Amino acid sequence: MVAQVQELDALQWVKTRSSLDPTQSTFLIWTGKIYSFIPGEKRKLLFKMSGVSVSRCIPTAEGSWDFTSRELTYYLNPQTNEILRKWENPWTGEMVPVMHVANNPVQGQFAGKFPAQVDGDTTTFVFDIFPTYPNPLAEDAKFAEYSPYPTYQATELFKLAVPTADLFNSELVSVSQLRLSWDRIGQWLPWMKMGDRLGYLIYSASGSKVNGFTELPQLLQDEINTRVPLYKQAPTAFLDGEDMTSWLYFQKHFPAYLAGDIFPLPEKQEL
Repeated sequence: MVAQVQELDALQWVKTRSSLDPTQSTFLIWTGKIYSFIPGEKRKLLFKMSGVSVSRCIPTAEGSWDFTSRELTYYLNPQTNEILRKWENPWTGEMVPVMHVANNPVQGQFAGKFPAQVDGDTTTFVFDIFPTYPNPLAEDAKFAEYSPYPTYQATELFKLAVPTADLFNSELVSVSQLRLSWDRIGQWLPWMKMGDRLGYLIYSASGSKVNGFTELPQLLQDEINTRVPLYKQAPTAFLDGEDMTSWLYFQKHFPAYLAGDIFPLPEKQEL
C-alpha cells in the first residue's frame, strides 16, 4: 500500500505530540548518537545522548491549543554511557565543562491542519525544519572562541509514527504508541569551544512516548529527582518570553560555565 498524504486536524496532532487532557504532563524520550562532520576528515562519534520532553497542551479556542514544554538532553560518554561533566576537545586538547540541554520553555500554538502520511494502520507526521536566525552570541567579543558565526543555522528532520486508529478514537486523549525519528545537522555547540573551525554536528536519534515519569530511563529519573525536579512536569500555563535554546542558555550561564559548574544548573520544582 502506498501512503496517502492527508490533512489532519490539530486535535489529531495534539493527541500525537502531547495530550488533549490539559491536566496531564506527557513525556517523550529519545536516545541517539552525535557525530562530527568535517570535510576531508573521518567522522568521529563524539557523544551518545539521552533526552526527554515533558509537555502540556492547553485549549484556547475551538480547534486551537497552546503547547508548552521543557526539554532535557544529556551528552553521554560514547563508551560508558555515563553523563559527561568534562569533555576533552579532540581537536584542541582543551578540557571544557559540558553544558547539557535544559530548554525551559519550548512553546508554540497548534491549530489548523497538519499533513500526515497515512499508510494503513500507521500514520506518520513528517516535519523538516530549517531554523535560521541571528546568532545571539555573535556580537559579543567574549564569545568569539565559542560561537562567532553571525547566523545560527540548523536542519531538524522529524518523523512521528502512531497507530492510525488512535487518532480517530474519541475515547483516547493521547495515542497509545509513538515512534520518533529525529535527525539534526547543527553548528558546533558553544560549550565545545570550537571557534570558527570548519565542520558540523550530525545527530541521529530515535524515541517514543512513555506513560509517565517512572518510565523514563533511570539516568533521567535520577537527574530530575536530584538536580532539576522542575522537569517532572510541564508548565501549567503558557509562559511569557522567548523559547530557551542552547545558545541562549550558554549566554545566560556563561559565568557558571567559566567557573566549571555542573550542568544543568539545579532548578527546583514549582510549588
